[in-house]
Amino acid sequence: MIFANRSVNPDIDDKKSALFGTIISAAADGIGWTIAKACMENGAIVYISDKNNEALDKISQHELFEKQFYIHNVNTNNVDEVEDYFSKLKNKIDNIDALINNVGIAGPTGKLEDLSISDWKETIDVNINSHFYYTKLSIPLLKKNNDGSIINLSSTAGLFGFPLRSPYSVSKWALIGLTKTLAMELGEYNIRVNAICPGSVSGDRMKRVIEAKSKSLEISEENLKKNYESMVSLKSFVEKEDIANMAIFLLSNEARKITGQVMTVDGHTERMN
Repeated sequence: MIFANRSVNPDIDDKKSALFGTIISAAADGIGWTIAKACMENGAIVYISDKNNEALDKISQHELFEKQFYIHNVNTNNVDEVEDYFSKLKNKIDNIDALINNVGIAGPTGKLEDLSISDWKETIDVNINSHFYYTKLSIPLLKKNNDGSIINLSSTAGLFGFPLRSPYSVSKWALIGLTKTLAMELGEYNIRVNAICPGSVSGDRMKRVIEAKSKSLEISEENLKKNYESMVSLKSFVEKEDIANMAIFLLSNEARKITGQVMTVDGHTERMN
C-alpha cells in the first residue's frame, strides 16, 4: 500500500485537502494512464494533465472521474499553461505526496547532421523543460508534507546512448542528472527523487519508433522489431504494467530509503544498436 499512513477521501471539491495526491503529466493514455490507474488502485487521488483531447475525453468516461482523478488539458512545454494549471490545482489542494514526470516525445530519427534545428529544440523542450516546469511548481507542495516522492521517466537511451536518436538520448541523460541532483537538494525535506528507465515498451509509441527507424535504415519493420528484442537478455519488450509496478514500488513505504537511483525496467539491455 502506498503512503499507508495517509487517509483517503476522494471528495475534495469543496475544501482544501491534505489528502494523498499524485500529479502525473501526460497521463491520459499509454504508460501515464497505466501508472495513474495503478496509483488509484492503491488509494491515490490523481491529477492528470495531457494535451491529447481525445484521450482526455475517453478517460473522462471512467467511473472514477472526478471522484478519484481529475483531468486538465495542458501543453506541458508551455510554461504559461503549466503555471495556470498549478494555480488552479492550488485552489483545490494544499499539498501533494508525489509527482510523476511522464511527459516525453520520441523526437526525430536520423543522423545528427541531418536533423532540423526545430526538431532538436522541440525534443529538448518537451523532454527536459516540461519536467523542469512541473518539478519547480510541485516542490513547494511536496515540502509542505516534509515527505514525498518524485519519479522522472527517463529511458535506457539515457544510459547507453541511442544511434539515430540523439535528441531523445540527450534528453533522457539530462533527466538522470536532474534526478540525482534533486535527490541531493530535497533529501533534507524527506523528498525522494528517482528515475525509471524503461527499455522498449510494447505499444503505439514503440510501433511509431520502429516505423520511423525502418524507413531511415531501409529495413523491414519485422526485422527491426526482432533486432530490438535481441538487444535485451529476456528477448522481449516490457509492458506498460511493468513500468507502473516499478512506480508503485518507488512510491511505497518499502522504498522509503531509496533516492537518487535509476531503476531500469528493460529485461536487461545488452546493447542499443
